[in-house]
Amino acid sequence: MFVQVIQGRVRDAAAAHATMDRWLVDIEPGAVGWLGGTFGVTDDGMLCALVRFDSREAAALNSARPEQAAWWEEMSGHFDGPVSFHDCDDVQLLVGGGSDEAGFVQVIQGKVSDRDAVHTLMDRAGDVIATYRKDVLGATIAIDDDGFFTETVFFTSEAAAREGEKQEMPAAVQELVDAEEALVSELAFHDLHAPWFASARRTG
Repeated sequence: MFVQVIQGRVRDAAAAHATMDRWLVDIEPGAVGWLGGTFGVTDDGMLCALVRFDSREAAALNSARPEQAAWWEEMSGHFDGPVSFHDCDDVQLLVGGGSDEAGFVQVIQGKVSDRDAVHTLMDRAGDVIATYRKDVLGATIAIDDDGFFTETVFFTSEAAAREGEKQEMPAAVQELVDAEEALVSELAFHDLHAPWFASARRTG
C-alpha cells in the first residue's frame, strides 16, 4: 500500500469538503489503484487528507491525469497558506487498519529515529490495543523517506477515546507507550472530530 498525506489550512471547511466530494464523482472512476481515503478538518482549520493507493506508481499515474490537475487547481484555492505532501511507501496496519465506521480520528505525526524498531513495536502493539482499547477500531502508520510518520487512529467515538485515555494503563500498555516515546520526536496531534471517508467502488 502507498499513502499520501496532504495537509494545509483551509479558509472554508465546508467548501473544501464539497470540492473533495466532487472528486469522487468526476475523478475517482478513472483513478486506477485508488483504494480510499480518510479526511477531516481540525478545530484550527487544518485539512488532513490521507489517501491510499495500491502503489506509488498508481498514485503518480493519477496525478498525471489532466482532469486530476484541473481538479487540484480548484482544490488548491481553498487553502490559506502552504500545503504539505508526505509520500509513504512504508505503511503498517494495526488491528486490521482503518475503519470507515469511526466516529473520531486522531492523526499523530512526528519523526522516527529507527523505523525498523517502530515496526517491531507496532507488531506487538496490535494485540495489546485489541485487548485493552475496545474503543480503537484500527490504526495505520505511514512513514515517508525522511522518517516523518503519520499515525492515524480510528475510534468508535471521541467520548470513548477520552474515556479510554483516563483509564489506568496496564503494565503491558505502559511498556509500549514508553518504548514508542523513545523512538519518536517532534510530535503533533490533529483531532478530526467529524471525519469523513471514501473507499473505492468495486465492480464485478
